[in-house]
Amino acid sequence: MKISTSSKLQLLLFLGFILFGVSVKAQNEAYSSETTQEIADTTFVNLKEYSNDFIYDMKYATEDNFLKAKVYDCAECLLRYKTVKALIAANKEFMKQGCKIKLFDCYRPLSIQKKMWEIVSNPKYVADPKKGSIHNRGGAVDITVVNAYGIELEMGTDFDFFGIQASHNYTKLPVSVKANRKYLKTVMIKNGFNSFDSEWWHYNLKAGLNDKVSNQKWKCD
Repeated sequence: MKISTSSKLQLLLFLGFILFGVSVKAQNEAYSSETTQEIADTTFVNLKEYSNDFIYDMKYATEDNFLKAKVYDCAECLLRYKTVKALIAANKEFMKQGCKIKLFDCYRPLSIQKKMWEIVSNPKYVADPKKGSIHNRGGAVDITVVNAYGIELEMGTDFDFFGIQASHNYTKLPVSVKANRKYLKTVMIKNGFNSFDSEWWHYNLKAGLNDKVSNQKWKCD
């Protein structure tokens, strides 16, 4: 049976439409796959891009710290993605009681650690950059808790107070202070963090202890 010229053209057009449709579908699927690709837990991300529910007082982006020097170019809170997820989970629990996490420090690039060491070369106050700290690994935060009015809960000492009174093991404190420290510690540990005995404000993500020291930089607006 002969096929007319017009029928051949119609058949070719039909096949062309099918091939075009398959191509577009494949491209869309590939694009969808890229946009929904999960972020690796060790990727550094900016906390503010994942939650608007935190209060920031990034001390090392100011001179209001024990170094009396500004060592960060801007007040950004970068952390590894797994640390961000755990921190958001903890903050949601605080928010159920009308509170929020206030951040003093997050990830600290190794270059900043070296700068801090140049200012205060004392391992009692600053981690030796030759070893690095969990802050340099993107798995540590220095925090407190504020109430619904944005007022910090009383913790007995200021942030970065290096006396014995800042220790979790120090008990000569008002009952309310001990209760506030316990509240902070309980919620953070429940959400995958370890406390640091000598500093009530410092928490390490358990899952981040083996990550490598990094010199990841952040962009300032």
